[in-house]
Amino acid sequence: MKTKKKTLLQIEEKYLAIMFNVEESGGELTEELDAELTLNEKELAGKSLSYIEFIGNQESFEARIADEIKRLQALKKTTSNRIGWLKEKLLQAVKIFGPYKAGLHKVGTRQSSAVEIFDADLITNDYKVRKITEAPDKAMIKDALKNGASVPGAVLVNKLHLKIS
Repeated sequence: MKTKKKTLLQIEEKYLAIMFNVEESGGELTEELDAELTLNEKELAGKSLSYIEFIGNQESFEARIADEIKRLQALKKTTSNRIGWLKEKLLQAVKIFGPYKAGLHKVGTRQSSAVEIFDADLITNDYKVRKITEAPDKAMIKDALKNGASVPGAVLVNKLHLKIS
């Protein structure tokens, strides 16, 4: 008969129950409670090892996904460049031969206009749009808060991060 593995939550709940029983018995750690605590610690170590291995696998998978994204982005750029090159060749053909039919398609040109800025400094302010971005300076705020200053709208929060070594 195979025993069902406990979840981390179940292990935590069992630990809290054991500690409650220790407190209820006036802080006395009986042999039975000590044995339960030892078993609980082994279950915690085993479950934690499973979590750490799974995290490692997921981080590896995430890295492979990132590599695949880079590969696909490079493939997209190559494809886009190829499309641009092919369109340029068709445009050259139309310039030489004029509009023509190719199968069910008509190949020709159309006129369009676009503004090309060759020196933005020469453009007067009448023809410019001002874009201003504003963001809090977190490093400056952190230093101020650490030095005891009060910064309205900000607080210094201590966080606890997982460290696996």
